[in-house]
Amino acid sequence: MRRRDPLFEKALKLAESGRIEFLGNGVYNVVGDHGTYIVAEDPAGKLNCNCPGFLQKGRCSHAAAVMLLTKTQHRKRVPGRGTAP
Repeated sequence: MRRRDPLFEKALKLAESGRIEFLGNGVYNVVGDHGTYIVAEDPAGKLNCNCPGFLQKGRCSHAAAVMLLTKTQHRKRVPGRGTAP
């Protein structure tokens, strides 16, 4: 059995838990396990987070969770597949 990436698992948990709030203009408030962080999409579409992990490594579960959530919502809006709530 293949084990999933722990960062992906944590991001999936955040996305499914309702702890992500869209603030507008590509900016999200994410309530993580160790604090509340801002995830923002830059003009090129890259997500950035103000958490220590992202600042050190360039990736984090908060930004990954926003990506999962927005990709899921986008799929729900594809014509012929229904609309997002």
